[in-house]
Amino acid sequence: MILVTGATGNIGNTLLRELRASGTGPLRGLTRETARAAFPAGVEAVAGDLTRTASLKPALEGVRSMFLVSRIGPDAEIIEAARSAGVEHVVLVSSITVQTHPHLGPAEENLTVERLLKDSGMAWTILRPTQFASNALWWAEAIRGHEAVRVPYADIGLPTIHPADIASVARVALTESAHRGRTYALTGPERITARQQVGAIAAVLGRDVPFAGISRQEAHRAMAAFLGEEAAAAVLDLTGGDVNDELLAVRDTVSRITGAPARTFRQWAAANAAAFR
Repeated sequence: MILVTGATGNIGNTLLRELRASGTGPLRGLTRETARAAFPAGVEAVAGDLTRTASLKPALEGVRSMFLVSRIGPDAEIIEAARSAGVEHVVLVSSITVQTHPHLGPAEENLTVERLLKDSGMAWTILRPTQFASNALWWAEAIRGHEAVRVPYADIGLPTIHPADIASVARVALTESAHRGRTYALTGPERITARQQVGAIAAVLGRDVPFAGISRQEAHRAMAAFLGEEAAAAVLDLTGGDVNDELLAVRDTVSRITGAPARTFRQWAAANAAAFR
């Protein structure tokens, strides 16, 4: 039995579909509302909430391997619950910032979760993806309203990753024992700037999308209103204010592990065009 937590999310839902298509079974998807879960046929939908560890007990029963995204719930409790239930292997989605920006608060938190898993006695595989292509959904409201997308560091390109590629690597890690005890940094196939991302979305929509580069100070004021001062500063560091060679590096990990080319940002934009219309 494989349990996919966050099964209705960008990564989890794709992972369930890939696992099902590959013939892996049995499969179980964790969701807060089973009635609304659109899982592939044959996937068992089980109710549970990562923020309430006690609710996970039925979902963990009989599970051999588990997929987990860090920092959604109390990770120490979740990992202990999995260990106590007899889970043998956990594939954890952490962040590339653990190695590129270890001084930042979120990176320190992710590293703590990685260490908890490694110390748990269970087998582990750790995935450290870079910036998600789906972060572009932050611009969806402005684009739908035909307003300008306003971003700082407009021409600094990061190797943005398609969430489906994280799912593809996780599928291999969950089904092939050779990936146990391994840590993988994951990126997209190319560096792409915010300006180029908006251009890709515009091309998919078939219309112009206004774009404006803004200062860090202006961006920080806007982001701090809903993220808080420290988190906003960290996000801005990672999108251009404190980039380094490690963060900018394009890696071939996705293609090496899955045997398929990493998906481009344009592919993500095409698949999610409805969000911007």
